[in-house]
Amino acid sequence: MAALNELLKEISYECIIGTPELEITDVIYDSRKVTEGCLFVCIPGAKADGHKFAADAVRAGAAALLTEHEVELPEGADVTVIRVADVRYAMAFVSAAYFGHPAEQMKIIGITGTKGKTTTNYLVRSILEQAGRKVGLIGTIEIIIGDTHIHAENTTPESYLIQKYFRMMADAGCDTVVMEVSSQGLMLHRTQGFVFDFGIFTNLEPDHIGENEHKDFEDYLHCKSLLFRQCRVGIVNADDSHWQEVTKDCTCQLETYGIDKPADLRAENISFLNEGGSLGMSFTTKGLTELSVKTASPGKFNVYNALTAIAICRHFGVQEEKIQEALMAAKVKGRTEMVSVSDDFTLMIDYAHNAMALKSLLETLRAYKPHRLVCLFGCGGNRAKSRRYEMGEVSGRMADLTIITSDNPRSEEPQAIIDDIKIGIAKTDGDYVEICDRKEAIAYAIDHGEPGDIIVLAGKGHEDYQEINGVKYPMDERVLIREILEERA
Repeated sequence: MAALNELLKEISYECIIGTPELEITDVIYDSRKVTEGCLFVCIPGAKADGHKFAADAVRAGAAALLTEHEVELPEGADVTVIRVADVRYAMAFVSAAYFGHPAEQMKIIGITGTKGKTTTNYLVRSILEQAGRKVGLIGTIEIIIGDTHIHAENTTPESYLIQKYFRMMADAGCDTVVMEVSSQGLMLHRTQGFVFDFGIFTNLEPDHIGENEHKDFEDYLHCKSLLFRQCRVGIVNADDSHWQEVTKDCTCQLETYGIDKPADLRAENISFLNEGGSLGMSFTTKGLTELSVKTASPGKFNVYNALTAIAICRHFGVQEEKIQEALMAAKVKGRTEMVSVSDDFTLMIDYAHNAMALKSLLETLRAYKPHRLVCLFGCGGNRAKSRRYEMGEVSGRMADLTIITSDNPRSEEPQAIIDDIKIGIAKTDGDYVEICDRKEAIAYAIDHGEPGDIIVLAGKGHEDYQEINGVKYPMDERVLIREILEERA
């Protein structure tokens, strides 16, 4: 139970009907989950407007409504109606109060950017846990609270869920939270109601622009910038051409990191490591922290991810050897994730599922001068055909062998998707084979691996299912690889 007037303390509001002097049992924003005595939040969503369900919520027992505009009520309804300028903004503050402002009990780290959020999230958690802190994590793949792992629906959950997870983390003894902060999450005020101790900016490229997302690149950039008006210390990538725009109106103390441009923390002496089929990077840092580093993840972009983690963790007084150990030990599921199958060649799983990501990945792997670069991928059904043509062309140009297979066909025929990919490959002179069944395709890649090859299974990454005609069937590439090796043994 909570006093409604206490929950509304930090926002401006008007009481249209009833009184805010009442006890409410919960804060609910899904009309299907309304409980007796709750506050129902009428969220105007992309697909449905919660205001239309106000009457249903009252009939189901809601004691109060949080609204932006007029709502229809059942005749004679005994309900309090609170009106605010922005329901989503208000819900964030109401939720924080409902759960007792748990963010104030922990250090909160927020990471935003087009790429690198997920990997940096896990790197920071790994280093801080090595140093003895207890760290909760919120991200694209999952929410981690102690030994509990919760599947994530959104990169940045609704504000109510963020506060609920914060409360669970604080109660579980967490002293730190590291979380991915998406542009959508910032745009929809999901991260209001508290202040980040650290806000991180990794990089910015055109993405998430379109219907129900951002109207243009300027809007996307603006939403990213909001994090730096809601944090105490901002740590930003000085090599990204947009960093000064992103931090233009910031209200925080700023630090920079980078490789190519002047920065407070820089990486130098960068080299590529290939040891027993495992790829990584080596570099030294100069500036705010000086140490020698090796990472178990390949590519220059992983140097940036490691630099970001180092920049954050120095604020927590982590010893140098702890940082070094953690960066070698940290692995992120489905992000350049190496799977040991042979000392002769490298096999990795990566989430690259569009042309931009695939091109970046294959360029990175080319730097290791493989005997052959083999790329296995498919494309999702019920998505733009242009993505298939583009990915086919990228792989055809950059890989020595492409293995075209199935991804999440959804309601389309897998072979029709493969045929579209082949249209893109036809623009190149790249070699390819097509094997519709993904397990058979992976088996082919392993069976035909040659010494010095780098084989990448692209597109599925952390996903542990395959979606066919509305049903998600269990399918984890790690399990498939294990089964293949057992069958060969």
